Amino acid sequence: MWSRRTRIMVLGAIVTLGLLATVLVQAPVPTQTVDEIMVNPDSHLGDEVAVRGEVLDGSIDNGTMVFTLEGESYTLNIRYTDAAVSNGLGDNRTVYAEGILLFEDGTYVLDASTIKTSCPSKYEEEADLE
Repeated sequence: MWSRRTRIMVLGAIVTLGLLATVLVQAPVPTQTVDEIMVNPDSHLGDEVAVRGEVLDGSIDNGTMVFTLEGESYTLNIRYTDAAVSNGLGDNRTVYAEGILLFEDGTYVLDASTIKTSCPSKYEEEADLE
């Protein structure tokens, strides 16, 4: 049988390898802006991407489950049919979307799996009351 010291060292090695494997396998996708992705969208086609941008005013269509994110120079359509959407999706809100970038009907679409919205500012609420 192994000595107590050997068993502890083997157990420590197994735990360390398990933690390293977890970190390496589930590395998060780096977040990019709409402009960073749309400068060369073909290089991201079919890939999992994470994008942050602002919802274009009036672009949310709950019928087709699509809205548009805008950057400084470019826009990107986001389809959220199968996405987990946090509360607060609305016009002019900063949104994080994660999914697969596709090219459909002559336009680029992010088929989102996750959508997270920023928290509303308490100052925006105060301004609306005035």
